[in-house]
Amino acid sequence: MSYFTISKSSQFKLYKSLSPFSIKTLPFCSLSTDPSIKNDVIITDLSPIEETHVQDGELERPMRGIHVQDGELERPMRRAPRGKLKNQEKVEVIICRMMANRAWTTRLQNAIRNLVTEFDYELVYNVLHGSRNAEHALQFFRWVERAGLYKHDKRTHCKIIEILGRASKLNHARCILLDMPKKGVEWDEELFVMLIDAYGKAGIVQESVKMFQKMTELGVPKSVKAYDCFFKVIMRRGRYMMAKRYFNKMLAEGIVPTVATYNVMIWGFFLSKRVETASRFYEEMKSKDILPNEVTYNTMINGYYRIKKVEEAEKYFAEMKESGIVPNVITYTTMIKGYVEAGQVDKGLNILEEMESSGLRPNAITYSTLLPGLCDAKKMSEARTILKEMVARYIAPIDNSIFRRLMLSQCEVGDLDAAADFLKAMIRLSIPTEAGHYGILIEHFCKAGVYDKAENLVDKLIEKEIILGQQSVSDMEPTAYNPVIEYLCNNEKTNKAETLFRQLMKVGVQDPIAFNNLIRGHSKEGNPDSAFELTKIMVRRQIPSEASAYKLLTECYLSKGEPADAKSALDSMIENGHHPDSSLYRSVMESLFEDGRVQTASRVMQSMLDKGVKEHMDVVAKILEALLLRGHVEEAIGRIELLLHAGCAPDVDSLLSVLCEKGKTIAALKLVDFCLERDCNIDFSSYEKVLDSLLTAGKTLNAYSILCKIMEKGGTTDWSSCDELIKSLNEQGNTKQADVLSRMIKGKNKTLGSKKGKKLEAMAS
Repeated sequence: MSYFTISKSSQFKLYKSLSPFSIKTLPFCSLSTDPSIKNDVIITDLSPIEETHVQDGELERPMRGIHVQDGELERPMRRAPRGKLKNQEKVEVIICRMMANRAWTTRLQNAIRNLVTEFDYELVYNVLHGSRNAEHALQFFRWVERAGLYKHDKRTHCKIIEILGRASKLNHARCILLDMPKKGVEWDEELFVMLIDAYGKAGIVQESVKMFQKMTELGVPKSVKAYDCFFKVIMRRGRYMMAKRYFNKMLAEGIVPTVATYNVMIWGFFLSKRVETASRFYEEMKSKDILPNEVTYNTMINGYYRIKKVEEAEKYFAEMKESGIVPNVITYTTMIKGYVEAGQVDKGLNILEEMESSGLRPNAITYSTLLPGLCDAKKMSEARTILKEMVARYIAPIDNSIFRRLMLSQCEVGDLDAAADFLKAMIRLSIPTEAGHYGILIEHFCKAGVYDKAENLVDKLIEKEIILGQQSVSDMEPTAYNPVIEYLCNNEKTNKAETLFRQLMKVGVQDPIAFNNLIRGHSKEGNPDSAFELTKIMVRRQIPSEASAYKLLTECYLSKGEPADAKSALDSMIENGHHPDSSLYRSVMESLFEDGRVQTASRVMQSMLDKGVKEHMDVVAKILEALLLRGHVEEAIGRIELLLHAGCAPDVDSLLSVLCEKGKTIAALKLVDFCLERDCNIDFSSYEKVLDSLLTAGKTLNAYSILCKIMEKGGTTDWSSCDELIKSLNEQGNTKQADVLSRMIKGKNKTLGSKKGKKLEAMAS
């Protein structure tokens, strides 16, 4: 063996100096196992382990070696090998890994050829056996044959048919089988038996029948082994009549059935509920001096239990022991299952004791068979005993759903601690716990008022993210999470409750009860933003809400001095079809008013009136006054009109008085104009105040206009400042208006005589 040592510092130069074409044909290099050579790369003349790839001038990894052709590098220095290389992989292992990691190409085929000096039976068989999937095995099988590297014999054909049958690649297996004579390889029964069985397991019974019939066509001799396989396939599909015909044909051919043949036939007849036929075959078997074995008796016992004939099953169990055949674990488990299904759990327990006393230890199937019966019979102490034994022996049941039944049964009898022990047993047996298991305990702990234990389970659910990580359909029911969420929300632990519920939301839970409880909880704890975020989720997902939750949310915002957010919560409440009570409207309006948000308070007032609430006129008056004083006259007049339509006439006299006192003559003018158009009942003194304010402010034309409208509506003309208004109009050059007003006053006085009205009468519109 020769070695060529290159220091690490010169590795890159060496790789760079090699052309891609020379690198492709270089043998492999590997790190030396010699501890004295620490930082060297060794080029060896060992057989290559794996082909080296080159892309864009770079070496692909993993590179196990570099092939050196003559003239590429100087003659390497040689030194004596130091014994055998340690942990050298077998060639077939390397080939299987190469096929698994790379596409089947000519390049891969060449790499395998470079790796193997000779393809013998042992290598080919081991590669087929070690292939990671059936496709790799099939590609290798065909390639070595076509390339002339190996001529397949009966053994390798048998192996590839077994592999393809197991992978349900049955067409490929069938073609390979039928092509064997073309390659000079003879058929035998074993090959056809494997394919018949594979078709049967795939559920393609008609192909199994064809292959069995083809054995006769092709002259392949059949033995009882082929018939046994064939009977099993067709009996599994319930074709017992066909099985009887072929059984008679087998006898006609002189093939003697064995105990295995009768076992299959009896099993099939019981499967098709042909109990009498099964019994007849059993008697026929004994008449031919074919002694039943433990499989026969197990089949008979199980068959009679399937049709609820417990006495018949017991008879065969007794006969089995009398004949000197020792019952095995399957026998006892079958007996236990039969008693459980027949509702005779006590007899099942007796059989279990007999089994253990005979030195046999129950297995997972035995325990899984007995436990449901104990649950149904409410024998929970026995169930706990068996579970303790399972935990001590570290035996998990074959069906994990039994734990749900065990927990529910314990909870129904009121033993919650025992139910919790079942959950602990699951953890000790490394059985994945699911949200449904925790839900059972949480629900019943809440029902019993043991909320601290329920909360501990919630902590574990959240910490381990069991709800998110589960792979089964065992979900947590609303009867479990709603009570504990309500408890947490009522005890200032709403954040924990929301964490739990958000995990539930990720698996599709959209429970309105939980949402509303969370909103109430956050509101009580002074976290309105968190609560409001939940209401937005509910709106997006169209989840029904409750008015009480919105009320608490709105009140929470008010208590924190955030009236604008309170108004948003109130709007959301209304949009979702709820009717806030009168006091809530008042609280929001007052809070907004005190915060200086008069227009926002006005919009709340509008919402209140739209919903038919006609209370809190004192707050309404304040809002109207503030709107008018701040110059929002049109909005104020709109609100007054809304009040009039609702039958809630505001105190306009008071509003006009305030406006006049504050010098808001334009606002007063517009309000008077609106009242005149709507024929509102207003004291004439209020008109006089407005007219006086206008006259004082020098707005004589406005005063003239208002006075004319008053007179047109039949109002009195005994305003003390009429003459002064006429004089002012003349002085300002508005002589025409002054003359019209004088004539109107004179004419009005003649018409009215001594009648002087103090108020404008409301006129029908």
